[in-house]
Amino acid sequence: MTKANQEEVIRCDGIWKIFGQKSGQALEAIRRDGLTKREIRERFDCVVGVQDASFSVKRGEIFCIMGLSGSGKSTLIRHINRLIEPTAGSVIIEGQNVNAMNARDLRALRAERIGMVFQSMALMPHRTVRENVVFSLEVRGIDEDRRNKVARQSIEAVDLSGWENKYPDELSGGMQQRVGLARAIAADPTILLMDEPFSALDPLIRKQLQTTFMKLSAELHKTTVFITHDLDEAIRIGDRIAIMKDGVLVQIGTPEQIVTEPADDYVSDFVAGISKLDLVTAARVMQPLERYGQANPIGDMSMWPVARAEDKLNALVDLAVGTEHPILIKEQGQTVGVVTKRALLRGIQGRDESAPVMAEVH
Repeated sequence: MTKANQEEVIRCDGIWKIFGQKSGQALEAIRRDGLTKREIRERFDCVVGVQDASFSVKRGEIFCIMGLSGSGKSTLIRHINRLIEPTAGSVIIEGQNVNAMNARDLRALRAERIGMVFQSMALMPHRTVRENVVFSLEVRGIDEDRRNKVARQSIEAVDLSGWENKYPDELSGGMQQRVGLARAIAADPTILLMDEPFSALDPLIRKQLQTTFMKLSAELHKTTVFITHDLDEAIRIGDRIAIMKDGVLVQIGTPEQIVTEPADDYVSDFVAGISKLDLVTAARVMQPLERYGQANPIGDMSMWPVARAEDKLNALVDLAVGTEHPILIKEQGQTVGVVTKRALLRGIQGRDESAPVMAEVH
């Protein structure tokens, strides 16, 4: 089952957050007169943090919200577990309206169904790794045998076996982040909210933790909203990406869609330096066999290399350098298209392969 067909776990509808004592008046003025953020600040002494943000997240999906500092991404994620009250709009978690929850239900939501991982892990210095990991279970009154079992499993999952009895000040920054991740998964939440958890780490350690996180997410089938200012990180781990600017969700799409179909100049500038080789699929650059045949003799195709529609351009390059023929693209055993060297080069450049077909020069 694809994520597109899976049930919706999180839904945010029309979220507005305006900071200031006159936030209600400011929102009314925006809706009525279309005032800008600057005009709102000058007229009402209010700051617009999030503007009419709507999105949904499917079960098991990693949904990345990416933007520069001050874009509103951290403000938005804190609406999901109601650490911030919206000025307007609603948050629905598995069919329940978070805005309508009373204090007891909200505490249960945060303790049992939503785990949050911050850039700063805020580990308790007087507690060992094991004690930090199972702290939430201890608070919930889970018995010691169960806590020890969960601790062992969670610590092993983040590759910290043997460090159970160490204290935070005995760990490197990357190891402390692993403890924070283990603490989040130990509570076995349905949802993980991750606010730039790896941004303060060295590139190599950061990549290692990204790999660990993706592996855990797939194994545990966690639904994740992941905040980052790094597009490379978002593309690497995200099933879908939301680009945020000035409190507005500018574009939502798969990594391939974001890179190949930017919604505006702002997104285009972001993706300009992103390599297409490990991102764009054969399906994106192929053309129907019939269309290719209109301009080129097909003849015997038995010597043509074969790739799958979901194969990335990198794999197609390896095939192309060893042949003079185009590449046949198949899906479920059926030929669905052809990728020529010209189309492959245009795909690597990020150009649209929708121009009229030219005869292929061999």
